[in-house]
Amino acid sequence: DPQQTEPATASKRKLRRFIVIDEVVDKLYGSKVREYFERNNVQHKILALPTTEETKSMDLVLNILHEVQSFSLDRRTEPIIAIGGGVCLDIVGLAASLYRRRTPYIRVPTTLLSYVDASVGAKNGVNFLQCKNKLGGYTPPVASFLDRSFLQSIPRRHISNGLGEILKMALMKHKGLFYLLKNHGKYLLDTKFQSCNSFAHHGDAALQTTRIAIETMLEELAPNLWEDDLDRLVDFGHLISPELEMRVLPSLMHGEAVNVDMAFMTYVAHARGLLAAEDKEQILQCMRGLELPVWHSGCSWALIQRALRERLKHSGGQLRMPLPTGLGVADIFNDTSEETLERAYELWVKD
Repeated sequence: DPQQTEPATASKRKLRRFIVIDEVVDKLYGSKVREYFERNNVQHKILALPTTEETKSMDLVLNILHEVQSFSLDRRTEPIIAIGGGVCLDIVGLAASLYRRRTPYIRVPTTLLSYVDASVGAKNGVNFLQCKNKLGGYTPPVASFLDRSFLQSIPRRHISNGLGEILKMALMKHKGLFYLLKNHGKYLLDTKFQSCNSFAHHGDAALQTTRIAIETMLEELAPNLWEDDLDRLVDFGHLISPELEMRVLPSLMHGEAVNVDMAFMTYVAHARGLLAAEDKEQILQCMRGLELPVWHSGCSWALIQRALRERLKHSGGQLRMPLPTGLGVADIFNDTSEETLERAYELWVKD
């Protein structure tokens, strides 16, 4: 919007930007980022940090805030820029929300998971006392800049990891997206979501898949940005996975833990008579095609019970369990018996 950019360009004061970048991303793209700011005559400070699930803590937030303070950032006109995966975006979002009560920030996701998940919505946070995202808040970014070219340099497993969150939206809300993943999953893994003209028979599956995933996510999040309504389809795959992910770190990535949760819940839906056997098999086949784990030895019956007790504590005393009732359709249930859960678990382990 020219009206927004005019005050910045007309000002005699030199443009200044504070950038937090994941240290791995910095090795790959840091020189280009620095060159960009230098070419545009922007005074800048780039802070490269190790942003992993293990380092996702208040210590790192405070580290960022010390640097922000010494940079003398103007919170009205100088947004903090976060460049990295979901952990980086979460940490920087929390730091920005705390600095002078709220400083604007911009998200630049560099992994598939952060592209379709962390870049959308308002949540930010860090782990605390071995609990995932126990400290955090709701402060949306002023912008998210999405660029799929970043995905060229991430390992294949990271592409698969992001496909777990895309599959979540497909199973909950969009049958067409499910079939896109089922039919083009290997192609998306092989091409790392780059749009390739030489594979015309796939259409632009990368663009379609990411766009539908983000649009369906926004449809769910926008009317309920602050989570006033606790009945949320986007919680599918997130009832057991937080406990599992933290328990087995670093053996499972976030999207992989989510998929293990979704696989179990698919069995729960089938055990309840909500999901036909044929649909259950299609879902599991799709998961395997996306190279996602459908089971993990760390997901014991005791862990599931513990995770669901934790769920009850934080969701108003009800399970609010999203379950697929077909391909691309779902509902939320509060009446799944322990007997049904145990029966589903036994069949899941057996399979």
